[in-house]
Amino acid sequence: MASVQPVPEQWALAPPGTAEVTYDRYWTMLGDPLVEEFVARAQTENLDLAQAVTRLRVARAGLRQARAGFLPTISGTGGAQRDVGDLRRDGVQVSLGADIQWEADLFGRIDASRDAARGDLQAAGYSLGDLERVIVAQVASQVVSARALAAQLAISRETLAYQDDNLQIARWRNQAGLVSSLDVEQARTQRAQTAASIPQLESDLVAIANAISTLIGEPPGRVYRALTEAPRAVPVPPARVALAAPADMLRRRPDVSAAEARLAADLDRIGVARAQLYPLVRLSGTINSGATNVGNLFDIITGNVFAGISQLIFDGGRVRGQIDAARANADGSLAAWRQSILTALEEVETSAVDLDANDARVVALTEASEGAQNAVLLARSQYQAGLIDFQTLLVTESQLLSTRTALVNAQGARARAFIALARAMGGGWSVPEGAAIATQTADNQAAGERGT
Repeated sequence: MASVQPVPEQWALAPPGTAEVTYDRYWTMLGDPLVEEFVARAQTENLDLAQAVTRLRVARAGLRQARAGFLPTISGTGGAQRDVGDLRRDGVQVSLGADIQWEADLFGRIDASRDAARGDLQAAGYSLGDLERVIVAQVASQVVSARALAAQLAISRETLAYQDDNLQIARWRNQAGLVSSLDVEQARTQRAQTAASIPQLESDLVAIANAISTLIGEPPGRVYRALTEAPRAVPVPPARVALAAPADMLRRRPDVSAAEARLAADLDRIGVARAQLYPLVRLSGTINSGATNVGNLFDIITGNVFAGISQLIFDGGRVRGQIDAARANADGSLAAWRQSILTALEEVETSAVDLDANDARVVALTEASEGAQNAVLLARSQYQAGLIDFQTLLVTESQLLSTRTALVNAQGARARAFIALARAMGGGWSVPEGAAIATQTADNQAAGERGT
């Protein structure tokens, strides 16, 4: 790998960490039961995964077809005939026959076809695993986003209740002649702005819940009720995640393995195309038997065996064109494999830094939110006592709403950054059956085929 695409020994930007992550089930570390439930449903019910499974089945069938090239082809014939006319023979003429053809793979055409099909099967298996990795991360991230939206919605509703009180207090003080109607209008404006944000948050929450429903393969409705009937805080991921070495991470990434398998398959297809330039040796034979009744059918058996060889002499450059096309496809697969490596390295570095940055933001915004909460309590009591004007109260309450919302957003971003990092490290998928058995089973069966 390193000879084709250099891989660093250590991470350049990702901060070092100590928290160990079980990448096979990293989402359980968020401690959210809905994340675990919806991920489990997506792994079994997601329709994109169902389509990928069918592609894996197609690739497995293709490998069986390629392996069949090592074995002879046998077809049978049979018939019954009765003569009519003046010169007819009495009785029914019964005949049986069989044709046999077998290609001697002297120059590796069938062997290369089998290897290419095996690479296709491995690529399909790893692609299925990569899709599972992506969908698991999508489900977990969407649940985190829904939790953050629900928390923002609760903050907005709580703030609206306080602003209702502020509006009432402003009206009482205005009626008493203590303040002008300006305080009333400012309170109305602030309350209306907060009230206007609530329907949008509700709409966004419905949209995310419906997206989760699609990912887990069910109609909308149940997910939204589960999110709203049992609200929870935004999940807190582990901090300072320990990262495996870049080379170890690449071995865990199914997209990198899929790209490598496609490259191997395309290299084998060069051999398939090149084998057309060499002689083709086939053995064929026929066996026939005929009689006037079934009891005498096998008394006389005739047959022949024929060995033929053919060699391409001139085709106008068709085979050479196929070889060049196969080489071009292999070059493209090589570039795609190298690109998958660079993309994996990029995702890990970016996600690790993002997780560290959002963790620092959560710490700072937690302090800011506590300060803003204390400032609002003081401002409300001082306004009711007539010690400050309404504009000062408006500013402090706006700061509180802003810092609380920013804190929830940072908490959601931190959890999503952890999910993105775990996904980038190759977590969230299981070794698909096709990828797991392709090498061992194919090698074992190939040995038997060559013996046949």
